[in-house]
Amino acid sequence: MRIGLEVCLDNPPNMLRGARFGLLMNQASVDEEFRYSCDVLAVRFPGQLKAIFSPQHGLWGEQQANMIESPHGRYEPLGVTVYSLYSETRQPTDDMLREIDCLVIDLQDVGTRVYTFAWTMLNALRACAAAKIPVVVLDRPNPLGGVVAEGPLLESGFQSFVGGASIPLRHGLTLGELARLLNHELQIGADLHVVAMSGWRREMLFAETGRAWVAPSPNMPRIESTLLYPGQVLLEGTCLSEGRGTTLPFEVVGAPFLDPHQTVRELATFELPGLKLRPIRFVPTFDKWRGQSCGGLALHITEPQAVRSVTTTLALLVVVRKLHPREFAWLSPPYEYEQNKMPIDILFGSARLRERMASDTPLSPTDIATLATLDEAAWWNRTATCRLYD
Repeated sequence: MRIGLEVCLDNPPNMLRGARFGLLMNQASVDEEFRYSCDVLAVRFPGQLKAIFSPQHGLWGEQQANMIESPHGRYEPLGVTVYSLYSETRQPTDDMLREIDCLVIDLQDVGTRVYTFAWTMLNALRACAAAKIPVVVLDRPNPLGGVVAEGPLLESGFQSFVGGASIPLRHGLTLGELARLLNHELQIGADLHVVAMSGWRREMLFAETGRAWVAPSPNMPRIESTLLYPGQVLLEGTCLSEGRGTTLPFEVVGAPFLDPHQTVRELATFELPGLKLRPIRFVPTFDKWRGQSCGGLALHITEPQAVRSVTTTLALLVVVRKLHPREFAWLSPPYEYEQNKMPIDILFGSARLRERMASDTPLSPTDIATLATLDEAAWWNRTATCRLYD
């Protein structure tokens, strides 16, 4: 399998030949030899790379999440300015774009709507369309594969920097395919070219690609993290620790008030394919419940293709609220630059989860299935013209 970066080096699109270009990337933007895309592109196109742009967490993935901004800087090996797009601006400005003729995007996405890289890309598409600057996306695998979509579509009125368009929580598209969809459906009008991968098939999870996983953000250290993330990210809208401040973010969950053994017993009544649950205790070193012993559970993946993380996390929330109705709570804004809407609402894509869980009657497995439902046939039909690997 060869990623878009490697295909581009051998057969660059015409818009890159002789053009001054900027590159949106971070530390996970590497080739099969672990060389950074800025370095290999600078060798392939001498003197043409004029600026680097970085998404949330910064070029080196140093910053944590939720409005911890990265400063602008410089990539010293090439003497190139690094513009942070998670700073005072989340969109390239006219001044940033003035020195380039083309913008190249090479980011490793994780296949979940709330991961901000897609929305940084959307902002870049809009800015480049306005400036009449072509955009080249060097495609990379969706680590969750491309045959399963899960979770509700984002509803109108709930757009934010963790959801800029009506797509599912687990969308099943590569970043290049998503760029094509957004450019078309939102009528952005960007001059967009996607350099497709060769040898990638939709049914491939990342472990099947033969590539090494490089963390695209501080709390996505393992490929297992990405498989659980579409559901476990909802915990960011609650008082429960999603494992930030541990070595297994999104693979553990807990709180000081939570009874781990009772929680695991209650969850045994739900069908949670592909997973085994283990009662644990842990102490986060930062973020929620820092320095406090939390009862919780570890999620162990036994069948990666079978995991449906959105359904799993909804079942977990229902059980925790049932067992600990006084302690369980939704977090209040601000969250990812949204000052008014509840964090859980912009994460889930609507207020339906929060409002439904306000009922005194615990949600049944059928209720959870309804909340997590997605008309997959309609989604795949809607994205048919944007997909590159069918």
